[in-house]
Amino acid sequence: MTGPMIRCAIYTRKSSDEGLGQDFNSLDAQHEACAAYIASQKHEGWKLLPARYDDGGVSGGTLERPALQRLLDEIDAGRVDMVVVYKIDRLTRSLADFAKLVERLEASGCSFVSVTQAFNTSSSMGRLTLNVLLSFAQFEREVTAERIRDKIAASKKKGLWMGGVCPLGYDPHPDPNRRELVVNEAEATVVRELFDLYRQHGCLNAVTRAADRLGLRSKRTRFSTGREQGGNRMSQGQIHRILTNPVYRGRIRHKDKSYPGTHPAIIDEALWDKVQDRLQAANVRRRGAKPGAPVEEAAPLKGKFRDDTGDGLTPTHTNRSGKRLRYYVSNRLISGGPDRSGWRLPAPAFEAAVVDAIAGHLSDHARQHSVIGSADALQSAVASEAILALVAWIRRDGIAAAAPLIGQGRLAAGQMHFDLDGTALAAAAGIPAGIAPTLLQVARPFDCRRRGVELKIVAGAIAPQPDPALLRALRNATDWAGRLHAGTPLQKLARSEGISERYMARIIHLDGLSPRLKQAIVEGTQPVPLTLKQLLRAPLPLAWDDQERMLGLGR
Repeated sequence: MTGPMIRCAIYTRKSSDEGLGQDFNSLDAQHEACAAYIASQKHEGWKLLPARYDDGGVSGGTLERPALQRLLDEIDAGRVDMVVVYKIDRLTRSLADFAKLVERLEASGCSFVSVTQAFNTSSSMGRLTLNVLLSFAQFEREVTAERIRDKIAASKKKGLWMGGVCPLGYDPHPDPNRRELVVNEAEATVVRELFDLYRQHGCLNAVTRAADRLGLRSKRTRFSTGREQGGNRMSQGQIHRILTNPVYRGRIRHKDKSYPGTHPAIIDEALWDKVQDRLQAANVRRRGAKPGAPVEEAAPLKGKFRDDTGDGLTPTHTNRSGKRLRYYVSNRLISGGPDRSGWRLPAPAFEAAVVDAIAGHLSDHARQHSVIGSADALQSAVASEAILALVAWIRRDGIAAAAPLIGQGRLAAGQMHFDLDGTALAAAAGIPAGIAPTLLQVARPFDCRRRGVELKIVAGAIAPQPDPALLRALRNATDWAGRLHAGTPLQKLARSEGISERYMARIIHLDGLSPRLKQAIVEGTQPVPLTLKQLLRAPLPLAWDDQERMLGLGR
């Protein structure tokens, strides 16, 4: 033996369960090859540890594998010096996961070696080669995932059921080679009853209570492992998903689209349309608001816009100083907690920006006589006048008039895009069909700048809004600085105002702002991120040009 003993652990993995029940399976073959390699390195002091670390039926795309976690615990405890694998992708297929593993192994003084690829991580060349091979392994995994996603999308366009837990009312086809759903009559009765209940009550809370009284239960599913789930009382959310699932109309949903399915429908078209109309009408009202409440007090843009990641904007509110403040926020901020990429838009400003975008868009087309596709000059002029009258109505009534015209939209940094409902627009303006397609596609400048967790909207021609806190602080700074210069001691001045000397000194410091900054604060044209908190947080430069540069007031 030429050196100290190197304790070796063998790690094996297989992605699928296929063949694991055999007397000699893939895991055994990998272990045998690794053990032979360790034996060939006996002269270097390599010694095989007796414990086996085998993960059968586990993907290499995650590190959450039982045997791997046990191995990592042994490495952390300093009981393993070398990890031996058959191929690198048995350990991981992810370059990011590999970086985490190498960092963890190096912290414990452990290396690993692949017996079919002539290198190990104890040398820099080995680590370089490993990075290259793992990049190809990750590429292969991502390409495979893309192929699977494309196959699922193509199959769903053909109306095929692509697996998963079957919805209430359906079972998978008895022939496993046929990707179809068949009606489960007992469960289909429950589905029809839920739709009838909503048609009667028009309220999810009432339907949930009625379903509980009638003993309606969720689908009971038994998996191949023997585990069972379902058969419980249905929540309001479960009932809403059932009422909005197009599978009951004989369609297959893929992301935000649906396609005619190969399975029979459970709900007829008339009942489906009636329920969807009532659900949509309920969505417009603020949660908890009584039917007939003014749309301005509700959330008229609920369900109509998504943020730049595709996440829906959900209405929410908070109460501050006795006032109710409304917002539209990215749904993940409600369901998943804090996220710096999430959007939190003040509802009045956002709704005003949408109203301004619609009014400006319609006005532009009316002036250009591009409202309808007809070449008849008289018809075009009449349609343009009708649209201008509609614009005046929208500007007068605000979001209450604009919201029913909006289809679906998306916000991104720099621009908002949304579609107008042609039928609703024609009805509101009183013009016949034949609206020009370009009239229904709105794209207007839209920008948001972060102020803490909130985003301030800068869009269209919204009038500047002076910040009351900044104005008050600037007014106090000017007043207090003048009284100080007149000879009033700071201590006496602070006592007369009922504030601390330290706070007063910080505010008085604002009197040294540049004239351009002061004017911008008074007019409300200061940079959006500029707040009183920001001004008081960091010391201001004495030079006015430096102040303006630091606070974002470019020339």
